Amino acid sequence: MNDPENKPQNTQNTRNKTENQSSVYSVCSVVKNSVVYQYPEAAKFGRVLPKSKIYEHGSVSSAVKQLFVRQVEQIVWQYKLAPETVNLKASRAVPEIQIFSIALKGDELKSEVLRCIDLAIPFPLIFELRFDGKIKPIAAFKRPNEADASKWVISEYFDGDWAPGDTPRNPLPMVFDLEALYGHLLMPLMPYPARPAEGLQARVERMERIRLKQRELERCEARLRKEKQFNRKVAINAELRDLKQELEGLTR
Repeated sequence: MNDPENKPQNTQNTRNKTENQSSVYSVCSVVKNSVVYQYPEAAKFGRVLPKSKIYEHGSVSSAVKQLFVRQVEQIVWQYKLAPETVNLKASRAVPEIQIFSIALKGDELKSEVLRCIDLAIPFPLIFELRFDGKIKPIAAFKRPNEADASKWVISEYFDGDWAPGDTPRNPLPMVFDLEALYGHLLMPLMPYPARPAEGLQARVERMERIRLKQRELERCEARLRKEKQFNRKVAINAELRDLKQELEGLTR
């Protein structure tokens, strides 16, 4: 927003604002993939999962139930990747991987719905959203709670772009166990590449720090737009520069 009290500086202010924005976008730009995989026929499960079954596995608020009603057409438990179906060794962290297909009523699905399903199913999940002939992969990193193995820790969600439903599917990567397979299924959804020798959990934690820093930066930009006092704008601009540097360090 232009400062109405400083009309002669509008051109310069606009130029500075544009430069600031372009630097933010270059730091925060992400590359989304829409990699979908060809799962083996032996792993096919293909059962419709009633929404009521999900509600039974925990305390689901009326607001989240309304999201299910408004946004979800059907949930299909499509594939079960387990030692007996894909001939890969299980681990405590990844005993199985479930692939869920969710047909939507529109092109939006709130993360609260996905988290509700994740909390109801005690295995790592990969979701494939479907709407209007398109498909979109999305998943969170899910691991057992170190303090209580009966509970799961669920990260924020990572997603690809919408792609045509007939997009060619990639063969599953050649790995030796389900834990490695899970990492390969998640990695294409993450917006920034892995660092050398960076493990899956460390990468997920860095992605979450990036998101927190981006939100902090957006709040700082909003404060700058509303601020009228010149000296306060100078201070907020300095804060913005620091945030951008921190964000750039996280994304590299």
